Amino acid sequence: MRSYCAVYVDVGYLLASAATRVTGSSLRSGIEVDYPGLIAGLVAQVEADSGLPLLRVNWYDSGARSGGQPDYHQDQIGLLPRIKLRLGRLSYAGEQKGVDVRLGLDLALQGRARVADVVYLVSGDDDLTEAVEEAQSAGVQVVLLSVPGLNGHGHAVSKHLRRAADGEQPIDAEIIDRCVRSRAIPEGLIPVEAAGHEQVSESGQPGDVPVGEQVVAPDGESPDVRAESAAGTPAASQPEAPCAEPEPAGATPPAAPTPAAPTPSAPPTPAVFGRKRATEVVLPSAQTTPTWSTTTGDLPVVDADGVFNPELIDVVAKNVLDSWCRTATPDDLVALRAAKPTIPGELDRALLLDLSGRAGVYDIDDASRQDVRERFWFHVARVRLA
Repeated sequence: MRSYCAVYVDVGYLLASAATRVTGSSLRSGIEVDYPGLIAGLVAQVEADSGLPLLRVNWYDSGARSGGQPDYHQDQIGLLPRIKLRLGRLSYAGEQKGVDVRLGLDLALQGRARVADVVYLVSGDDDLTEAVEEAQSAGVQVVLLSVPGLNGHGHAVSKHLRRAADGEQPIDAEIIDRCVRSRAIPEGLIPVEAAGHEQVSESGQPGDVPVGEQVVAPDGESPDVRAESAAGTPAASQPEAPCAEPEPAGATPPAAPTPAAPTPSAPPTPAVFGRKRATEVVLPSAQTTPTWSTTTGDLPVVDADGVFNPELIDVVAKNVLDSWCRTATPDDLVALRAAKPTIPGELDRALLLDLSGRAGVYDIDDASRQDVRERFWFHVARVRLA
């Protein structure tokens, strides 16, 4: 009987960890993914590592449409060769249901049937520990594939799962960086808006700025104030031109100047549209915002009483909201504030997941959960229109 390797992918873990590496937050809505390229990279890596041909990739995710049905991207993934789409469903609160159970059952039952000799598990979920041990009892080797953080270590992998697996190796960082991209336009690619340029509306036409809204320039100064500074004096206070002396009698009046031929208006350049940012709501930076990082070890993660460091909590809350702002609209901001104190499920999960991942602590106490949610609402109050 021919030997094979197989890959079991917990998509929630894969994309949340990849988003954390790319954007600093686990929000899936903040990234765009080249799924064919990502899957091809995983297949090439496991075949090279095991020396065995791939049996299939089992892709575990929640159906994005009603009733657990796949969306467009999931449909396209299911059509790829040697890909088995295994979908759970989303609850009314936006939580995944049935995904972990499907993955655990398949891993245990297919392991017992020895469909593959080496299984690569892309997950960090502690709940899969028993399924891993069940597959190993049938003689299957189970290796963890973890998403590398910026420090090179596997991101958000349970200690129990690490201990149960036969080994762990990081997914090639080049694969993640090539196939997972932030939805936001990089700051270096956004042209600086020059003084005197007309504002561009949603329709791309100049001069259509909503009444009552002040447009803020990239440097935080309104265009009117900046134009006045460039001119050196406000337009209203410009000195009037001196009166011309009367012409002597009988003098021939000077010929009227010939008007210059009208210059045809040039079409809008890409730079004009480039000034339109990918998002219309921004979280302003502040001098007092902590810049703590787990890679530096400057501050303890948890104190002697098991309480999370407050600066870490603040950084996590700010990063999650900042990632959300990159694709949010003013209407999204209004809806978010109107729902207070209820935090949308995707954002709440990102807060807890990011806090757990940064601290390396699987269980978060209730007080720390409440603290990170309070800091989230604090930063929501600071969000403004760009």
